[in-house]
Amino acid sequence: MSGKRNVSEAINMYQAYIDSPEKRQALYRRTLIIVVLSQIFGGAGLAAGITVGALLAQDMLGTDNFTGVPTALFTLGSAGSALLVGRLSQRFGRRSGLAAGFLAGGIGAIGVVIAAITNNIFLLFISLLIYGSGGATNLQARYAGTDLANSKQRATAISIAMVSTTFGAVAGPNLVDVMGSFAMKIGVPALSGPFILAAAAYILAGMILLVLLRPDPLVVAQAVAVEQRKNKVFSDVSINTLTMNKKGIFTAATLMVLTQLVMVAIMTMTPVHMGNHGHGLSEVGIIIGFHVGAMYLPSLLTGVLVDRIGRLYMAIAAGVTLLAAGVLAAMAPGESMPLLTLALILLGLGWNFGLISGTAILVDSTNSTNRAKMQGTIDVLVALSGATGGVLSGVVVANSSYAVLSIAGGVLSLFLIPVLIWSSAKKIKVQA
Repeated sequence: MSGKRNVSEAINMYQAYIDSPEKRQALYRRTLIIVVLSQIFGGAGLAAGITVGALLAQDMLGTDNFTGVPTALFTLGSAGSALLVGRLSQRFGRRSGLAAGFLAGGIGAIGVVIAAITNNIFLLFISLLIYGSGGATNLQARYAGTDLANSKQRATAISIAMVSTTFGAVAGPNLVDVMGSFAMKIGVPALSGPFILAAAAYILAGMILLVLLRPDPLVVAQAVAVEQRKNKVFSDVSINTLTMNKKGIFTAATLMVLTQLVMVAIMTMTPVHMGNHGHGLSEVGIIIGFHVGAMYLPSLLTGVLVDRIGRLYMAIAAGVTLLAAGVLAAMAPGESMPLLTLALILLGLGWNFGLISGTAILVDSTNSTNRAKMQGTIDVLVALSGATGGVLSGVVVANSSYAVLSIAGGVLSLFLIPVLIWSSAKKIKVQA
């Protein structure tokens, strides 16, 4: 009932947006600006915290046997929050869902700081679980710009949100030492310093959305769709049908889950592989830096290509690029920095192609009555696939080798091609 009431109220409150495509486009552009602002802070909150999570756990526990627990808790919290943020957004609008997710992430970061001060392991683990909601929201925010976008703008809107995350994600780790010094000056453990930054960044991101994301783009899109369907006049942001394109949703889910699984599996074991061949932490940092850059920085170009060339072609490009990354990583000598760097760049680029094209297909295959809820559900699967990739990668390498893992990941990515061919047999229908 609440969702229907929101739409009914929006019809009355935002009649100007319903009547004017120009006003809707202006709101679309304004929404993108707000999303970019929130994502810059959200990226800082995400990166600053996870950079030292394992180190903080190691310091508090006095052993490195459980240093993987923070990542596991963060991933679990992220998966659960993706579902909740999606459902909240569907029922109350993007503003409420995204703001709640970021604010929860900020509260979790504050809990981590308190846990470090009191040396409370139980509070640390609970807080890390809640902190994961910020990461889920950071990913979910990429959808907000698509609510009022037409079918030729959606991938570009997604890519703008992803690029803006990069600014914060790069700044966050570089402020670790600064925040550590600040923490010591105010009498708290140095490793809790980045979580102070994470708390401030997440809360600020949430407040930006809560205060500025008015009118809510999803609620306006729903109101436009209801009114236009009632008058039997449809547009690119209206609800053309109340049904979902299940084939498109399956294709999008498969694309995003597989690319996440392959990317995380190979990325996770690359530092271990390098360490076994004599590379130091600085060299590992260089390669991972190039990899993260390839994940996010090409997004603007990728979004344009997805909108102009097509979702399916770029999705196939994702599978082929991941295969190339896996083969190169397997064949590269462990001592070769240039070849390993190129392999990790291709790995990040393949993930970028897959996530943006998959997200665009998912938006195309849903409508305003079910879109946010379905987006949250798919992002749960994406988060869990990343956790699975991280766990399985260690098992595979322990029982075989890094080369086997890399080849297996590349071959697995080829499974995308038959799925995409099957999907293209009946063209994915673009919904509102």
